[in-house]
Amino acid sequence: MCAVAAAGLLLLTPSDHFTLAWTHSVEKVEWREDWQAVSGRLILRQASVLGSAAGMEPPPQAVLRDGRWVWNPGIVMEEIVLARSDFTADWRLCVAGRCRDLDKEKGQTRLRACP
Repeated sequence: MCAVAAAGLLLLTPSDHFTLAWTHSVEKVEWREDWQAVSGRLILRQASVLGSAAGMEPPPQAVLRDGRWVWNPGIVMEEIVLARSDFTADWRLCVAGRCRDLDKEKGQTRLRACP
């Protein structure tokens, strides 16, 4: 997976699986998305949230598992553009159980499968 930040292109990991997590700006609970890079595209395999309210309503197919609403969106993207907020911490990127906070001061970040 590659990330394009304001400073340029960064190779983040050779892994094809990664998780994006963030805290909802109003409800202050974590939202998580599990992605996979396949044939140059990014597939959202699973999404989950710790609660439902203020624009965080899980879809009808979501199931409650270990306190989280979990569902499988199956969305396919060429690129993910990460928006930033002054009201929350920045995005957290996790690969193989290791997580790091992205740097909101770097400007816009775009994620895509590396060629």
